[in-house]
Amino acid sequence: MSKVSVQLPNALHKQLRECASAEGTSVDQLISSAVAEKLAALLSPEYLRTRAKRASRKKFEAALKAVPDIDPPEYDRLPNQPLQRTAAQRGKRRQPTREGGGR
Repeated sequence: MSKVSVQLPNALHKQLRECASAEGTSVDQLISSAVAEKLAALLSPEYLRTRAKRASRKKFEAALKAVPDIDPPEYDRLPNQPLQRTAAQRGKRRQPTREGGGR
């Protein structure tokens, strides 16, 4: 573990103590969590660029083929977004496959 000395305005320090107390955690833990969240947000674009370089259209399409072509349950639908399907789509269901190997 490393120690870091940080100067905060009194009002911010007071809010920090109050939030830590309300969360049932220490000020140190709350600061560590906040720094970790901020770093994750700052580092995400680079992480995503690195992952994107490894992407494979073939594997992506194989994964999509494994997903059943069914309507989502009511609780999993977007609000006010009824599913728009044609009559041909309603009568035809895609069967899941195991193409592309296992996971």
